[in-house]
Amino acid sequence: MSSTPTFKRLPRAIREQQMLDAAVRVFSRRGFHAASMDEIADDAGISKPMVYAYLGTKEELFVACLHRETARMMEAIAGAAAPDLPADQRLWRGLRAFFGFVGAHRDGWKVLYRQARGSQPFAAELAAMRARLVGVVAGMLDHALRAEGREVAETELEVVAYALVGASESLGDWLADHPDAEPERTATRMMNVAWLGAGQLLGGVTWRPPAN
Repeated sequence: MSSTPTFKRLPRAIREQQMLDAAVRVFSRRGFHAASMDEIADDAGISKPMVYAYLGTKEELFVACLHRETARMMEAIAGAAAPDLPADQRLWRGLRAFFGFVGAHRDGWKVLYRQARGSQPFAAELAAMRARLVGVVAGMLDHALRAEGREVAETELEVVAYALVGASESLGDWLADHPDAEPERTATRMMNVAWLGAGQLLGGVTWRPPAN
């Protein structure tokens, strides 16, 4: 009898998702440099040559993981808030979607936020994706404010968006390490921290340092 492993035929798209799922798990555990294509293939239950044939080198596979996890996150956030909602409700729904993503995809978050950020050449990929997220958040705020008859300078929107994204990323990283923490409760905490300040800033209320 042949000892060659046999693999059930699946549509290419499904097989690729299985490979990406396995790669995300392995990269999350090992990091990019320590992860091996052998381990990824074993985790996916397929042959290593098949991983190369479908998704290319380890570097290309890692980038494919980044793109998929980012797309999932962006789709969740962009699809969470109806355009006719007030600014605070749009932000709340976006935060709830973001922390819901982190809670449901902790391995994917670790690959995005921890592994990619500290590994070249992937830091540039992550920076580009992060800029897209900042743009989405700024656009959501701008749209909601304009619907209320308020206009805020582009620079102010960008600053608020960067601050919200940065703080949310840090709290998302905390959530990834606390499996018992509830994503919605975490989103509520972030909303309380963010909106009490952001709401006033976008409304034109600012704090200024005292004159010396």
